[in-house]
Amino acid sequence: MPEPLAARVAAWLAADPDPQDRAELTRLAAAGDVQAVSERFAGPLTFGTAGLRGPLRAGPAGMNTAVVRRTTAGLAVWLRRSTPRPVVVIGYDARRRSDRFALDAARVLTGAGARALLLPAPTPTPVVAFAVRHLDADAGIVITASHNPAADNGYKVYLGGRGEDAGRGAQLVTPADGEIEQAIATVGAAADIPLSDGWERLDRSLVDAYVDEAVRAVDGLPDLLSGGPPDLLPGAQVGGGPLLVAYTPLHGVGAAVLEAVFARAGLAAPVTVPEQREPDPAFPTAPFPNPEEPGVLDAVLALGRRIGADLVLANDPDADRCAAAVGGQVLTGDEVGLLLADHVLRRRPGPVATTVVSSAALAALARLYGVPCTETLTGFKWIMRAHPRLAFGYEEALGYAVAPDLVRDKDGLTAALALARAAQHAKRSGRTLLDVLDDLHRRVGVHATGQVSARFADLAAIGAAMRGLRAAPPPRLGGRAVTAVRDLLGGTDGLPPADVLILQLDGAARVVARPSGTEPKLKVYLQAVVGPAEVAAAGLAAARERARTELAVLRTAVSDLLDLPPG
Repeated sequence: MPEPLAARVAAWLAADPDPQDRAELTRLAAAGDVQAVSERFAGPLTFGTAGLRGPLRAGPAGMNTAVVRRTTAGLAVWLRRSTPRPVVVIGYDARRRSDRFALDAARVLTGAGARALLLPAPTPTPVVAFAVRHLDADAGIVITASHNPAADNGYKVYLGGRGEDAGRGAQLVTPADGEIEQAIATVGAAADIPLSDGWERLDRSLVDAYVDEAVRAVDGLPDLLSGGPPDLLPGAQVGGGPLLVAYTPLHGVGAAVLEAVFARAGLAAPVTVPEQREPDPAFPTAPFPNPEEPGVLDAVLALGRRIGADLVLANDPDADRCAAAVGGQVLTGDEVGLLLADHVLRRRPGPVATTVVSSAALAALARLYGVPCTETLTGFKWIMRAHPRLAFGYEEALGYAVAPDLVRDKDGLTAALALARAAQHAKRSGRTLLDVLDDLHRRVGVHATGQVSARFADLAAIGAAMRGLRAAPPPRLGGRAVTAVRDLLGGTDGLPPADVLILQLDGAARVVARPSGTEPKLKVYLQAVVGPAEVAAAGLAAARERARTELAVLRTAVSDLLDLPPG
């Protein structure tokens, strides 16, 4: 093994407090597995789109006890610069070692003089984000890798705040992330970090408070009681019988809380895929437990067909995302976002926000409602800061904030309830959400969206692809002229610098390229638009077919341009 690498291994082993992690690294070094050891020392994990995230393995480039303790110690240093005894809420999912990492975080925080409040059991991420605001905490930590494969885990940080701060309870952003990383770098050996068991364990009342407030926020009880649509009141009778929902939490932690939310809202309990209901860190029926991945929804779609469900819903393992299908048709994240935006704005008009990679349909809908629409960088940490009185925010990757004052992040549980309410309202009139979507497409036009995604073993190849596209953007793509190029790398239009390149094409078509913030992927987002006037002239079916055809042409053109391997 090269001497510099061997020296780094020896130094890490001397400072690692976890005997299992030390044994793993010692075994690999003794076997002379240079590649495996090098991967574990490729660099420290950094705060990406959704915090730290990486494989469960020893070394600075993995999720392990030493990394969690050093990260928490750095966070404590940073928090104490402004608050002598910060209050931090800590939650965790049901992944391997999540409970141990959460306890490590609590012990480090208490040892640093902070007040650590630990959730009593594996809990959906939105509940922890809720707790930061509900308990007026200075920060929140969630140990989760969300929808990543079973081999991964992660560390997400929420920041507190006071008053009308739009970021109160949202994920940390620049410059805080860089400042915390600098503080982490100054932390000494993980084995020497002071620990204390003076942390506090929260009880079930926090989850109960979330359930009550989630239903109140989604249903808007004060508005409804003063004259809103009576069909949205809890327990209201619906034409055609009760709403029937098929559901899966994908072996995650969402089922119990979602069922409690539905019960509190007076909805029939969803029928859940039995083999996927209980938390299981191995994800035996969904190795890639992301509802966007092909085949992941097969079991719940089959269940929906068997029971004749009005609505099919799926949460990802930490329940901050929500997928939906109606009549066997899986809706895209942009379609769900449009449905939810309309549902919210009909009852609570206000500012909305989405990302540069999501559909432009939200902006078109916002214009019809006369409300502002802000475009942000990818990630809910940016969406939530778009406006202190944000009414709705979403991103195409199945993330939705239908109650931003409750949870300053994406929340797959309130999104599921809002979708159920929208489906319930449609069913009362003998319609489905597909009919509602038809109406919306007639109003704002058909925005067909899709993605070309490529996974790379060599991260340098992603940077090379982005540099090549920047150096020579095509004058035409998919038969359309490229009318404008927006490079966000240097910061533009009030947005922070980001590795994003946007190509605007004739006819409101668009191509957006960016590296993934959570996976070793290059993602290219596509949009083709048929406007409302053309929809009215040609008919909805013809307009959709035209948009699909144009999107397919664009997908082929982008794949050829970048010479992408299969995604």
